[in-house]
Amino acid sequence: MARKKTQQIFENITIVDAGARGKTVAKAPDGRVIFLTNTVPGDVVDIKTFKKRKAYFEGTAIKFHKYSDKRTKPVCEHFDNCGGCKWQNMSYNYQLEYKQNEVVNNLLRIGHLELPEITPILGCEKTYYYRNKMEFSFSNSRWLTLDEINSGEEIDNRNACGFHIAGMWDKILDISKCHLQEEPSNAIRNFIRNYGIENGLAFFNPREQSGFLRTVMIRISSNGEIMVVIQFFKENKEKREGLLNALAEKFPEITSLQYVINGKGNDTLYDQDIILFKGRDHIFEEMENLKFKIGPKSFYQTNSTQAYELYKITRDFANLTGNEIVYDLYTGTGTIAQFVARKAKKVIGVESVPEAIEDAKINAQLNKINNVDFFAGDMKTVFNDAFIAKHGKPDIIITDPPRDGMHKNVVAKLLDILPKKIVYVSCNSATQARDLALMKDYYTIVKTQAVDMFPQTHHVENVVLLELK
Repeated sequence: MARKKTQQIFENITIVDAGARGKTVAKAPDGRVIFLTNTVPGDVVDIKTFKKRKAYFEGTAIKFHKYSDKRTKPVCEHFDNCGGCKWQNMSYNYQLEYKQNEVVNNLLRIGHLELPEITPILGCEKTYYYRNKMEFSFSNSRWLTLDEINSGEEIDNRNACGFHIAGMWDKILDISKCHLQEEPSNAIRNFIRNYGIENGLAFFNPREQSGFLRTVMIRISSNGEIMVVIQFFKENKEKREGLLNALAEKFPEITSLQYVINGKGNDTLYDQDIILFKGRDHIFEEMENLKFKIGPKSFYQTNSTQAYELYKITRDFANLTGNEIVYDLYTGTGTIAQFVARKAKKVIGVESVPEAIEDAKINAQLNKINNVDFFAGDMKTVFNDAFIAKHGKPDIIITDPPRDGMHKNVVAKLLDILPKKIVYVSCNSATQARDLALMKDYYTIVKTQAVDMFPQTHHVENVVLLELK
């Protein structure tokens, strides 16, 4: 039986907090929580609910009686429609405050953990133009804004290159200027879109599985190298070469220009052949005295500058003397493993994605690091007694799992071998808290440090140092 939809209006409600997933929090007159997306803590609003559950409502503010002093004017013209940078309307110092609170609350409420004195969150020096990688989608049925709909004018051009509207897999918001990646990112994207319109290139339609232009990925490294990968739905040599040649001529600074012919049902590139059109098939990223070769499928932290700060904290927490065997679990392309290697006896990196491990091995050779070994495999099965017997019992474990946290088998193995220290890097403090709770009888939390990797969003990283009791 379908759940009955009910809408209610609550008047003069004060927004009291910012919660998980970028939503703000208020309390209904009956005490139930209300989650919203278009407010800032301190706003006083009238709320219309669109979802009702036993313990909470979800709603939207329909009238503002008072604007919060925590507000700031969004810089992006697409803020009201995009949904990517949900906290652009909140001053950055308050963004940091709420991110810190979320981490601490998760560790206390979910993990019931004993915490040391909390180190203040490390903010990001660049609060805009900090991403080194952006992906944009093409569509022949772009999302129309409310202003466009209300104008009554007939919209002839429905082509778009931009971002998916949240919850709508087939709707793309056309983006004129995004403030997340430095130039020439906007110039490149807009050139491709305009060239496509002017030359009659068909934009993709995901429902009909038709069109020509599908996606574009732009990577810009901290040393200014640029990679562009255009995904076409089908091959048309004349049209493809016309676009790629025009792009290369307009932007000679592009280091790597590549393309994909992808006629399958989804956009993912990881099972596709990527073809080099001009330049190198990779760019280089640099960090401290290390170089990392980045290809179209490579994993790399998307905020290069702040990744350096995150890795320094991880290395400081490990406090290596040069005599330790270190395991770097969920190593990705081995950036943390190589970053700490010169202060360790040996580092073993484990990751489930074979392509990432191949990148890690190449980068270790490039950096002339000889005391690291990398292995591909599912963590919960690779990280076993035989593996440990072969490579040595770790003195220190560094773990940086995906948002879901560590598999219970991995936690169980940690508690079996009991390394002296564990440095747990997490992009989701809720699952981090769950995992730490399983280890609290054996380990003491010595330090915890939140790091803001993604200003204008609710996302936050957290690093915890555990020492054996």
